[in-house]
Amino acid sequence: MADPARVNEGRAAYGDYVTWPEGQRWELIDGIPFDMSPAPTQRHQALITQLGVQIAAFLQDKPCRAYFAPFDVLLPDSADQVDDDVPTVVQPDILVVCDRSKLSEKGCRGAPDWVIEIVSPSTSVRDQRDKLALYERHGVKEYWVVHPTDRIVMVYVLGPAGGYGRPRVYGNDEKADPVTLPGLSMDLKTAFERCEL
Repeated sequence: MADPARVNEGRAAYGDYVTWPEGQRWELIDGIPFDMSPAPTQRHQALITQLGVQIAAFLQDKPCRAYFAPFDVLLPDSADQVDDDVPTVVQPDILVVCDRSKLSEKGCRGAPDWVIEIVSPSTSVRDQRDKLALYERHGVKEYWVVHPTDRIVMVYVLGPAGGYGRPRVYGNDEKADPVTLPGLSMDLKTAFERCEL
């Protein structure tokens, strides 16, 4: 069993990832492992719950499904790349998948329709730079970056040319309507207020 912390010269892939010790959370981005510890804060977890409840309630009788971390998303470099060779495995805080053929017992293979990442000090750069580029490259239609301390949400939507462009920014007291789920209006004020101790 390879120790993920010692992978440096050689790149890791999903086949390595599944052999790593249980109880540890890792992500792979282009073959590079990232330790997901320490565990998320109370506010982080509460925001996942508050946003997730709104999404799950909306999806009750719809074909799309919502999932919450830890839930593996494999992002292959090509359609014919076997799972064991996939160099990118992420665990978004919240994801929505509308194409059920992407789902298996392993998680999701291919781009989810909508991904939400809640920024924490240890993941801030990765969420706002590395994952932004990663999700854009793999065709995630909508990417939300939630800032719990500043109480803002940055929304990136994939344009016709395949890029995100400038984000829409929503404040604490606004409602945000995801493009990927028409009819859903996310109550950000309630979500932020209910995550406070």
